[in-house]
Amino acid sequence: MRTQIKDATVKDIESISNIYALSWKVAYKGIIPKKYLDELKSDFWVETFQNWINNKTFNVKQICEGNITVGCIIYGKSRDEKLSKWGEIVSIYIHPKYFRKGYGQKLLDIALMDMKKSGYDNSYLWVLKENKDAQLFYEKNGFKCNQDEYNFEIMGKKLIDTRYVIDLNSL
Repeated sequence: MRTQIKDATVKDIESISNIYALSWKVAYKGIIPKKYLDELKSDFWVETFQNWINNKTFNVKQICEGNITVGCIIYGKSRDEKLSKWGEIVSIYIHPKYFRKGYGQKLLDIALMDMKKSGYDNSYLWVLKENKDAQLFYEKNGFKCNQDEYNFEIMGKKLIDTRYVIDLNSL
């Protein structure tokens, strides 16, 4: 089956939002409250993605196997004012049926190279502190935890995102 990575358009956002919801339900099982995941709607991210694509806030790329979108990555200029000259990977999610088939790697590779070509020397992303699989994936790709943390709550459960950084010039 032919794999391709392409820019997502507004017509793709429902499919991408659904992939995010399905991925959350699998990847965050036991981390994010079950009730929240059970009630997570497939269109939860539609408005956000529409805004980002229409306003060119971030690059939104999807990876397709044939005509089927199997994953998406969102990246671009850092939202953190302290790291205003950095790139940021906002999110990367793969449809659970396609986990561990290399699609996430392909998306990450293209985003990192794209940010490097765009003139960013460094990039970062946030990972749930309890998400050991994601941490291992990013560490394998040269990211290092810098100990920055962001605390938030979902349905009363305290969660911690931890920042992972990479020197794009090392790629």
